[in-house]
Amino acid sequence: MRSPSDPSNRERPGNPKPATAREDRLKAALKANMARRKAQAKARTNRDTGSGETDNNG
Repeated sequence: MRSPSDPSNRERPGNPKPATAREDRLKAALKANMARRKAQAKARTNRDTGSGETDNNG
């Protein structure tokens, strides 16, 4: 059994936990995905109603 003062058991003060970093990455990916889906839904709504601005830039 290891003691709590064992260096392999302690967190490094300068680095976040790997789980925290993973959660941050997942949050950012989810936010980007939701923004993309929202834009797609808005474009679909504008296309279906026939109103709205069209973007001919590409």
